[in-house]
Amino acid sequence: MGSDEGAKRRVERALLSPYDKSGLAGFARVLSGLGVELWATGGTRTALLEGQVPVRPAEELTGIGSWFDGRVKTLHPGILGGVLAPRTEAGLRELAERKLLAFDLVAVNFYPFERHLAEHPDARDREEYIDIGGVTLARAAAKNHEWVTVVTDPAEYVSLADELAANAGCVSAATRRRLAVRAFERCTEYDGAIASGLESEGRGDPFPRTVVVRREPLRLRYGENPHQRAATYGAVSPAGVGLEPAPFALVKGESLSFTNLLDLDTALATVAEFARPAAAVVKHATPCGVAVGATVREALDGAIATDPVARYGCAIAVNRPLGPDDPAAMKGVFVDLLAAPEFDPAVLEPLGRRPKLKLVRTEPPALDRPRWEAKSALGRLLFQEADRRELRPSELRRVTSHEATPEERTTLEFAWKVVRHAKSNAIVLAAPGRTVGIGGGQPTRVKAVELACEVAGDRARGSVLASDAFFPFPDGVEAAARAGVRAVVQPGGSLRDAEVVALAERSGIAMYFTGWRVFRH
Repeated sequence: MGSDEGAKRRVERALLSPYDKSGLAGFARVLSGLGVELWATGGTRTALLEGQVPVRPAEELTGIGSWFDGRVKTLHPGILGGVLAPRTEAGLRELAERKLLAFDLVAVNFYPFERHLAEHPDARDREEYIDIGGVTLARAAAKNHEWVTVVTDPAEYVSLADELAANAGCVSAATRRRLAVRAFERCTEYDGAIASGLESEGRGDPFPRTVVVRREPLRLRYGENPHQRAATYGAVSPAGVGLEPAPFALVKGESLSFTNLLDLDTALATVAEFARPAAAVVKHATPCGVAVGATVREALDGAIATDPVARYGCAIAVNRPLGPDDPAAMKGVFVDLLAAPEFDPAVLEPLGRRPKLKLVRTEPPALDRPRWEAKSALGRLLFQEADRRELRPSELRRVTSHEATPEERTTLEFAWKVVRHAKSNAIVLAAPGRTVGIGGGQPTRVKAVELACEVAGDRARGSVLASDAFFPFPDGVEAAARAGVRAVVQPGGSLRDAEVVALAERSGIAMYFTGWRVFRH
C-alpha cells in the first residue's frame, strides 16, 4: 500500500487497559459513538460498564483471566498478536488463520512506580509497582504505529477524540507517529525511574546512576548570543531528588531567553533565603541589589537603590504577590523581567504599558526540599546539591577584640545569605535589611572589595561586609577599612589569617569566621 493511501488509518477496534483511568470514560464514549468495538481488561471494563459504556472483556481473547494476582493479564498472543500484526496481505491472512482480532488503537498507562517511590521512599515492596504488561502493550503498539494508534497519556484523549470525530474515525500518520514517540519516551522514563529506584535502595548515594531528561516545549529565542541556538530540557526521572523543572507561567511579554532563565533562577534562589518580604535585582546571573522589608514595596525600594547603573535591563524577583502600590518602586527603571508568586489584577494594566517587560508567575524554591544544580564541562553534565546550608549563630566565631552590635550581627547574617548567590570572587556590603554594594566575578578578592565599595560610595561607611571565601591577603580588608566598613564575616582558613585579623584589629573592624565557604562560579 502506498504512503498516500496509508496516511490515515480507521480505528475499528480498540483495547483499553490504563492504570490511570482519568478521562477514559469520555474518550471511550467517543470511540463507541464512532462505531469502534471496545475491549478492556478486568478493572478497566468494570469502570466503563459502570459508566454505561459497552465494552467486551479481554479475557475472551486469552482465556486465562488474571494470573499471579494480576501479573499476567495481557501478556498473551491473543492480545499481542492483534496489536503487533502488520496489516499487509500476509499479515491479515495470518491473523485470520490464527483466529486473532486486530487492534487499531491501544490506550494504556502504567502502575505508578514513580509516585509510589516518591510517597514511600523506604518502601520494600517497590517491585510490586513495576508494570510489565502495560509497558509491553505500549511498546508493541508503538512499534506497529504504521497501523496502530497508541495513547499513553490521558491528557491526549481530548485531542485524539477530536481528530477521530473530525475524520470519520481515522487517525493521521503524523499523529500515530507522534503518539508512538511519546509512548517510547514514556517507557524510557519509566524504565529509568525503576532502575534508579532499585539501584538506590539502601545505597545511601543521593546521585542516581541514570537521569532521564526530555526536551520541553518551551522555546528559547536563542542562547547567550543570537547566533547560538538553545533549548531547555527537564529531568523526568528519577523523581523526588530535586531535579524536577520548576513550574512557571509567562503572564506577559515575548518568549524567555537563555539568559532570562539564568537570571530568573538566581533571583528566585536569592529571595527564597528570606522569610520576610524580599526583592532581588539580578544582572548576568548575579545579584546587584537585594533587600528585605516590612512590605514588598519597601524591599523593592531597597534592592533597586543598591546599584543605579547595573540595574539597567535587570531581572527582578520578589517572594510575595505583587500588589497595586509595588510597581511604583520601579518608576524610571528599565526592567527586562519581573517575577512574583502572583500579580494583583490592578498591576497588570500599568505594567502592560511597558512593551518590553516580561512578567513571570512563579514561586521561589522551597528550601526544605532537595534541589540539584547542573552545569556542563568537557562534554559532561556536572550535578551538585544546591547550597542550602544555613549559618547558625554558634558558627560565627569572633576573631577580633572588636564585637559587632546586635544590629550589625543581624546584617552580617543577611549579607552572608546574599553573598552565596553572587559570582565568585564575591563581596557584599550591607546596611540593615539591604545591600549597598556588591562586587562579584572578579579574579582577585581585593578587586571585588574595591568594586563593592565603589558601588556603595558614601553608603559603605558604617556598613558590614560578607566575603564568600577567605581573604588570601590583608589588602581586601584594608580596602574595606578605608571605605568605612564596621564588621566582616568570612570563612577564614587562609595561610595569612593572622595578618588579615591583625589588620582588622588595627582598623577597629569586628571580624567573624564561619568556617565554611560559599563559592558560586
